[in-house]
Amino acid sequence: MNKKLQFSVAGLAVGIALASFSVTAQAQEKWTMTTTWPENLALIEIDRHWVELANKLVGDELQINFRAGGTLMPGTEVFDATETGSIEAAGDWPGYWAGRSPAFSPLATTTSLFNGVDYLNWIQQWGGFELYQEVYGKYNMVYLPYGITNNESGFMGRTPIKSLADLDKKRIRLSGRDQGRVLEKLGGSQVTIAGGEIYQAIERGVIDAGEFSTPGVDYQAGFAEVAEYWATPGWHQSASVFGVMINKDAWDELSSETQEKLKIAADANLAWSLSWSEHGSTEGAVQFEEAGVEISQFSEEDLARIQDITNEVIVRGACEDKMHAKVYHSMISYMENYANWRDISAPFNMSRTLDNLPSLEKIEECL
Repeated sequence: MNKKLQFSVAGLAVGIALASFSVTAQAQEKWTMTTTWPENLALIEIDRHWVELANKLVGDELQINFRAGGTLMPGTEVFDATETGSIEAAGDWPGYWAGRSPAFSPLATTTSLFNGVDYLNWIQQWGGFELYQEVYGKYNMVYLPYGITNNESGFMGRTPIKSLADLDKKRIRLSGRDQGRVLEKLGGSQVTIAGGEIYQAIERGVIDAGEFSTPGVDYQAGFAEVAEYWATPGWHQSASVFGVMINKDAWDELSSETQEKLKIAADANLAWSLSWSEHGSTEGAVQFEEAGVEISQFSEEDLARIQDITNEVIVRGACEDKMHAKVYHSMISYMENYANWRDISAPFNMSRTLDNLPSLEKIEECL
């Protein structure tokens, strides 16, 4: 082969390689993703960890550009932005959208029902994942649950709350429709304010007590500086779920392989987030004690009363909305089914043991 032909062949090979690279580069999807959490709230780490995992797994087809909450739009607007495709994805806590459908509430948290392991079991093996798709799917979205935290801190403030009697006529910052209904039956009143405003509300006496998240998150938010008393356990949110809303049109443009890799990253993040949160909660509890915050616990009798009221509130909500009923019916069915193994494996079981659950029969009447 003469040199002229060699150069021609070599040039052709380089040209093909460059063209191939160009097509690959042009084919790469670039997503914009934000979240409901600003940079100064530790819960943003759950979103950030998933993005890092996802970007490592998906390779050349997709790159997710993550922006902290509030940098692109207010956190209250991320749902609409994802639904319409203004952005491709957003991290969230489903309970923020309960005004659109009550079914979002149990997808986010429960009052005195699931703990973190229950959510993990239910999402991955008892049909929970499919229900997230059904609820979010009505808003042109795919949903990947990717974060779980166990029960929240409880109520913190400058007023001692040591029993249910102490909740009477108290103004409590509390998230969630069902949570507010339980509190109302206990004589308290629900105050709805943004998480970033709780510190000042406690400091200024706007509320008697407030809750936001787990001890690690609450300590980083500075609550030990303004709260003197802490009432535990956090029965109002016995566990919480976080995830990513993905615009359905953007999702459908991905290959099935990339979709599967995003799901794998979400599954991995579920396990990571639960251990991350529990480690942070342990550190936070120690830090609150060292700061001199007085910690009290509701009695077994008080918690039993809360469970009775919770059961009534769940059935009431189920009869108001069929999708809400469908989600809770699935959750309680899981609790009853898992009890066949859970209860005989105690005390080494991995879930809550309850003999007082909302009535499946009454919820079925609402479906």
